[in-house]
Amino acid sequence: MSEKPFRILPRITPENQHFWRGGAEGELRFLRCSACRTWVHPPMPLCPECHSFELSPEAVSGKATLLTYTENHQPWIPGFDPPYLVAIVELPEQPGLRLTTNLVGCERCAVAIGMPLRVVFEEADDGIFLPLFEPEPGDDPDGKG
Repeated sequence: MSEKPFRILPRITPENQHFWRGGAEGELRFLRCSACRTWVHPPMPLCPECHSFELSPEAVSGKATLLTYTENHQPWIPGFDPPYLVAIVELPEQPGLRLTTNLVGCERCAVAIGMPLRVVFEEADDGIFLPLFEPEPGDDPDGKG
């Protein structure tokens, strides 16, 4: 088993712990407005649609579509060695519900805009679970997935 890469970890607060700790139960969680049912990410104190303060964490499906990505070759952080894939994914629960993340479990040559993805969690220190995305099984055009 390979060693986990170095990661700069977030500061956990009452407002964001649902997101960073949900992976312990295998759930990707975002805030959702109880009044109008809008998903809210990143966390904020009120709904951007109806201005309700009634927001609570809910799990999404964990599925996503790859909107865009880049392959990083610059060694920005010691211990987090390139190359690695940085992506913006969109979740099907709501148009515009997006997340910047890393793509894992695939080679750069197999990545395609629009490909279906699923969340996987990397457990870090302090009970933090980083949501990363990998290709949805069975979506490998070469038949290897």
